[in-house]
Amino acid sequence: METEDLVFRAIAHPARRAMLTILAASDRSVKELTSEFSMSQPAVSQHLKELKEAHLVSSDRVGVEQRYRLTPKPLRYILEWSAQYRTLIDPAGHSWSLVEVPADERAGASRRGRSDGG
Repeated sequence: METEDLVFRAIAHPARRAMLTILAASDRSVKELTSEFSMSQPAVSQHLKELKEAHLVSSDRVGVEQRYRLTPKPLRYILEWSAQYRTLIDPAGHSWSLVEVPADERAGASRRGRSDGG
């Protein structure tokens, strides 16, 4: 499987995305990561294995434990893929155009915005 596909597969699971967020802040051991989740140590290790296969994390042995850290370079695949949707976001970089506003809220906003008193 291509590295790009492995990255998308790895980030597809919410627990792995959460692990990336934690590892972005600091290196962690499996034991430390396990304490952050309501899952077993083997489950955390399996998620780390998938992240490692996608090259999103790497590890080093420090004493008796493996310390995992984020390897952000593969995240470029996500950024490159998402760039094609940039036109859906306004020039100021806001994503308001992606949020659907219910019709009754749009109507209320247009009535409140009138200067003629209504």
